[in-house]
Amino acid sequence: MKGLYTILLLMCSNIFMTFAWYGHLKLKELPSTQNWGLFAIIVISWAIAFFEYCFQVPANRIGFSGNGGPFSLVQLKVIQEAVNLCIFMIFALLFFKTETFKINHLIGFGFLILAVYFIFKK
Repeated sequence: MKGLYTILLLMCSNIFMTFAWYGHLKLKELPSTQNWGLFAIIVISWAIAFFEYCFQVPANRIGFSGNGGPFSLVQLKVIQEAVNLCIFMIFALLFFKTETFKINHLIGFGFLILAVYFIFKK
């Protein structure tokens, strides 16, 4: 159960992270935000990133084997990266209509799944 809870928290964390890192690229399309300066965008992104940490830190504490969780430090990182790329692709396809999902992306994700497999292999 801790493993599932960890992954769900990492998914939530990465949703906020993706919006913090890339969401501002869509903000410029809104009339009310077109004239915002870089500093304002940084502050907004930082505020969003706060919520990322509200999920990321508990996910790592719950999931880490040193705290009684099921995952080693390396496993936690690999899970986070795999979740990150999945969330990013969904975000890119939904919010940036100019982005397309190509065969090389699918192949790359396949290699990431293999990386996860080998990291978890005993």
